[in-house]
Amino acid sequence: MHPSSPIRRLARPLLAVASAIALLGSAPARAVDVDAGDYVAAPPGTNLALLYLQYASSDSLRSQGRRVPGNNGLDTEIGIARLVHFMELGGLTVDPQILLPFGHLKGTDDLSSSLGTTTGIGDPILAATVWLQNDPVRQTYTGITPYLYVPVGSYNRQRALNLGENRWRYNLQAAHVRPLGGPWVLDLIGDVTWYGSNTDYGMTGTTLKQKPLYQAQAWLRYNLSATADLRASVSRTSGGETTVAGLRQNDAKVTTKFSLGAAMFIAPKTQVIALWGQDTEVRNGFKESTRFNIRLLQLL
Repeated sequence: MHPSSPIRRLARPLLAVASAIALLGSAPARAVDVDAGDYVAAPPGTNLALLYLQYASSDSLRSQGRRVPGNNGLDTEIGIARLVHFMELGGLTVDPQILLPFGHLKGTDDLSSSLGTTTGIGDPILAATVWLQNDPVRQTYTGITPYLYVPVGSYNRQRALNLGENRWRYNLQAAHVRPLGGPWVLDLIGDVTWYGSNTDYGMTGTTLKQKPLYQAQAWLRYNLSATADLRASVSRTSGGETTVAGLRQNDAKVTTKFSLGAAMFIAPKTQVIALWGQDTEVRNGFKESTRFNIRLLQLL
């Protein structure tokens, strides 16, 4: 055996942790998750106010699909305030909207000191769905949504964790909703995210670039009544490899996750969605062992 082999074996997990910490200079670059029913168009003139609350706990760190040795954890507490207005434009239903993320990120266990904690505001998001198919009679809908992330959120390159990304981000999403017969409804969603460059990244203020990130989602709903349903989803994300100062990081994302939950109108104009989920596969990055989502919707 080569005398340097034990050192190399020890160095690999340490380098994986260091690389992961370096790449957490901004909030995790995920695709755009949606809730079942998001692509069911409301009548023009409808206004909505929504509040999303998510708690997620990650208890392991993955590199090339393998668990990095040690207890490497990350807790996230994220909220999003969202305002939506439905209108008619050129004979099509459109819903211009604005989203403002905020929250708290905290490294845990072996990463509590190296990652630390941060609290702040994320990058505001501008979006608008255009419905190419809007058929309430057949309960069939098809929509396209462009998202624009504006880089004005909390960011400091000297912090290991940030809510803002210090770069423009663009996402294009398409979805189709249709009944399957009886109480069953299927939502299919796909999207791709493109990233601008972060030219003030890491302790030395270098340049971070990222390849497109792709996601496919599917929701299956079982309507208990006109105002309540049970729901389940599966999602797979891939792509998004980064380069730092021109050097490839070999950190392409492959993540599979699922969610289970229910939705109910607790008042004529107030809906609550509660979900629980976790990651089942992560190739690079933190693997979420538990995720709780609450969404409050108010018709204005």
